[in-house]
This record gives sequence, structure tokens and C-alpha cells, in this order.
Amino acid sequence: MDVTLYTNTALFGDLQSEWNALVKDSSADQIFLTYEWQSTWWEAYHPGEIWALAVRDAGGELVGLAPWFVRVEGAGRRVVRAIGCVDVTDYLEVVARRGYETDVFEAMAAFIAGHHDAFDDIRLCNVPEASATVQLLPDVFRRHGFEVEITFQEVCPIITLPDSFEAFIASLDKKDRHELRRKLRRAASEEVDWYIACSQRDLNAELEQFLKLMAASSAEKALFLRDPANVTFFRSVVPRIAAAGWLQLTFLTVRGEPVASYLNFDYANRVLVYNSGHNSKAHGHLSPGIILMARVIEHAIREGREELDFLRGDESYKYRLGAKNTTVYQVAILPGSDAQP
Repeated sequence: MDVTLYTNTALFGDLQSEWNALVKDSSADQIFLTYEWQSTWWEAYHPGEIWALAVRDAGGELVGLAPWFVRVEGAGRRVVRAIGCVDVTDYLEVVARRGYETDVFEAMAAFIAGHHDAFDDIRLCNVPEASATVQLLPDVFRRHGFEVEITFQEVCPIITLPDSFEAFIASLDKKDRHELRRKLRRAASEEVDWYIACSQRDLNAELEQFLKLMAASSAEKALFLRDPANVTFFRSVVPRIAAAGWLQLTFLTVRGEPVASYLNFDYANRVLVYNSGHNSKAHGHLSPGIILMARVIEHAIREGREELDFLRGDESYKYRLGAKNTTVYQVAILPGSDAQP
């Protein structure tokens, strides 16, 4: 295995043509690890200096990637973090081609042990519970003398989708099932409609409508959108995700007025509920967010999707719709005194 260290944006230029193929051929096949997401996040935030590892096999094929950066934090500590960490990205991990995970981690551990003068520790966020970065990487790095700590970070509720929308409704608890049916009947009695923004619409205009609804949702989201870097990221990443065919931007309208929206991703046969916006002042009695999510679930089932992933956060409405928790962890890699290349 050959390991290349990238310390600047050549990371993206050199690996662009190989990046997504590696992600697809790994157990870390997440939209947040694609070239589109990672490069756009770096353009918007660039909070430190790139410190990323690319691993190639004896034939020169890219088999591993750790898209990281290093920055100086409290008390002057140089901390390596994953590109995307932490607020606007939900799943992150080290990418390794299927079947090569242990070899990739061994090569990275040996390389890092020989270069740990460049940082004080490595702290990875948003690592899924089933990932190789949780299941395999820690033991490999411990064999090379590192200390590895895994701590709970947050939950990601997920719905495993059945074969029909009626089966989905029937799977809910009695009270939740009754409430959802009542809300759907009420919406059916009024001029309520929904749509997925498509190529026939002006995507920039639809995105601005989404951002308007997002800001109206809560004081926390309004504050988030006052940061120019966050707005820049949204306005940059959405067109790129759309061009790749992964965007699902949905709206609920009442008498033609947009009152709720979900910015979702349709990726790897799963729908990821990334963010939302609503303005329920005039139409709160309709529960527009729940009605729209029900339509999103119905559409996902019709399209044969396997899961609907609500991503990070334990908001109660997710559980009323039958979601079950999965977990993401923080993985800290600390150079031990006996770390050896």
C-alpha cells in the first residue's frame, strides 16, 4: 500500500475522477463523503489546513481515503478533523474499498505513526455505528500503539420502509396511526398540494423559497442562516447535488402558497431528510410539516426506497412516524508513547 499526504486543494483536483467510484465501492457510501459534498464544504468553510490521506494498492488503484484537515484549537492543540465536521454534515468516516478495510487502516496507522509530529490528536465526528471506522479501525490503530476512544455523539432515527403506504400507517402505534389519518383527512378537505422541484422549475428560486421557510421555522434556524458561510454552502451544494441526480426538494402548498418544505437527498436507495422549513402561522391547524413528510414517505415507498433516514436529532415527530434510533459516534485517535510506524 502507498499512502499520499495531501496538504492543499490538490486533494480535490487529483482525485476528482476517482473519488466517487471509491465511495460507491465502499461500505462508507454516503452522500456526505462524495466529491460534490466534500469539495463544496471545503470551499465554503475551509477552517484549517487540509491534511488528507489517499491510499493506493500495488497496482496504483485508489483504495482508501481519509479526507481530513488540521486546525489549531483550544490551548494551541493541533486537531485533525474530518472535512464536513460537524454542523452541516451528518455521516462521516474513513473510506476504504470493500474487502480492503483492514489493509487501508494498517497503511494509514503506520503512516500517521510516522507523522504524528504534525498534530496532537485526531477527532472524527458523526461516525455511524455500523461503519468500519467504528468496527475495525480502532483495533488496527491500537496495534500500532495509538489510544482510541469511542464516545456516543447523537442518534439518527430511521424508518425501514414497507411495501405499501397502508402498511406503513398500519405499523404505527395506535395513537400515532389515528393522528396521522386524521391529519391526512383534514388536508384532503382543503386546497393542499405538494410537489418535488424538478428541472422544469427555477432551482435557484425554489432554493430561495426553501431558505425563507427554513428561517421562518425557528429562531435557531434563522440564526444559522445569518452566517454567510452557511448560506454560501447551501447555495453552492444544492445545485451540485441536483446535477448529480440526488436532490429531492419538496414543498407543501395551501391554495398555491408554499407553507412547508423538506430538503432531502435521494441517494443509494435511501431518502435522507436533511433540513426543513415551514411557516405555520396561518395554517398550523393543518400540520403542514407532518402532511408533507407523509407524502414524502408515500413517494419513497412507491419508488421502492429501502429507508427514510431522518439523520441527526431526536425530534419527537420522527418517532411518531415510527423511526428507530441508530447512533453516530465520535472517534478520538490519540498518539500513544509507543506509537510505531
